[in-house]
Amino acid sequence: MTAAFVFPGQGSQVVGMGKALATAYPAAMRVFDEVDAALSQKLSTLMWEGPETDLTLTENAQPALMAVSMAALKVLETEHGITVANNAKFVAGHSLGEYAALAAAGTFSLADTARLLKIRGKAMQAATPVGTGAMAAILGLDFATTAAIAAEAAQGEVCQAANDNSEGQVVISGSKAAVDRACEIAKAKGAKRAILLPVSAPFHCALMQPAADVMANALSTVAMNPPCVPIIANVVAGPLIDPATIRAKLVEQVTGTVRWRECVSYMTQHSVKVFIEIGAGKVLTGLAKKNAPEALAMACGTPDDSAAVAAKLKV
Repeated sequence: MTAAFVFPGQGSQVVGMGKALATAYPAAMRVFDEVDAALSQKLSTLMWEGPETDLTLTENAQPALMAVSMAALKVLETEHGITVANNAKFVAGHSLGEYAALAAAGTFSLADTARLLKIRGKAMQAATPVGTGAMAAILGLDFATTAAIAAEAAQGEVCQAANDNSEGQVVISGSKAAVDRACEIAKAKGAKRAILLPVSAPFHCALMQPAADVMANALSTVAMNPPCVPIIANVVAGPLIDPATIRAKLVEQVTGTVRWRECVSYMTQHSVKVFIEIGAGKVLTGLAKKNAPEALAMACGTPDDSAAVAAKLKV
């Protein structure tokens, strides 16, 4: 069955993630050790012992989630012979997950990916003063309607569609007052719910331009290889292989919309029948079931998951 490997984004972190993989498999433990060394930080200890408040900090959550994804992938490879090159037609990742996807496909080294995400997390947090921005999930309206509501609510401030996750689930981002206005407009126009999200900064909107500038500089100095399979990029919802183009789109992604619904649609239209979410949580597994109900979606973040996924991919 034709498979895509997809990699989760921020919000999937939880204290303890990846510990079972590290305990069971030396290859997974080596991934966490390498990330710790790259960052000169015992990130693995924070991941497995907490506190949750520190793990949730953007600069920690982003490399931590990538580390779990890469550890889970390494277990698939060493224990079951499952590789991106041989078993995936595409890779894709939600926001920071795009970096994990690129590491999985060989574009970035593991150490460089960890350092890039540490820089990205710090830059995104520093881009706006705490409390001045907000994000909200608008449920029950389509993307075009929600994007128009965001534009109407901006009134000279920033408010835009940040994540197009699935039909009827769109996240908006921007200035706090503008996002509040958008929530009220959305409710008046028939949204089932408009929920402010517990985030530390307004990601994927124009307020993140300072972070985009930081990432443009950081990415310009990192070695990049063509991915072994195409990455379906967040901001274009289509395949990329050229490293220079990938670099440019990673910079755009900081302020641009994560077009996840369209990414999944592209993959299903190009023969993907199985979505394997590699890493912590099951957010993308749930979204795959909404966006591609005819496809099989499986999560792979624990030792038991690895065996089940391997069995399915070897059919």
